[in-house]
Amino acid sequence: MYAAILVGLGVLSLDQVTKRLVSSNMSLGESIPAEGWVRITYGVNTGAAFGLFQDHTLLLTVLSVFAIGFLVYFYRAHSQLHPMFRLALGLQLGGAFGNLIDRVRLGSVVDFIDVGPWPIFNVADSAVVTGVALLAFLVFRHASEPQAPVPESEDSGNVSGSDPN
Repeated sequence: MYAAILVGLGVLSLDQVTKRLVSSNMSLGESIPAEGWVRITYGVNTGAAFGLFQDHTLLLTVLSVFAIGFLVYFYRAHSQLHPMFRLALGLQLGGAFGNLIDRVRLGSVVDFIDVGPWPIFNVADSAVVTGVALLAFLVFRHASEPQAPVPESEDSGNVSGSDPN
């Protein structure tokens, strides 16, 4: 369990430090450099990822709390998870907490990573998306692995448990 917690704390720390640096040293809407494919652009988002659900801060805060609760429950219920599952869950938890802190503290989320045509995002968003993608990859890889055949017992065809004779 400690691996997921360490990853989550690392993501949370990096997210909050970078957001604080941007919001303390830049004006809202300012970009460095002024033009280019990759920039640091200080923005705020009252919605979810990709600008969905704008101005629904309370709903997104409640959903974030439920998502975090589910991730913690899932992790605790499956404590013997492969280390890559732990990494995926740690990324998701750290990112979810990072954006939740912003929503509660500021009423919006600080965004600053501006890449080409994509909406502006932050470290927490990146961690959540990476964690979900990694989790999906691991689940699909596991589902496509051949399963060992289950040996049949002598009375496997006898559903009722009584002697067929």
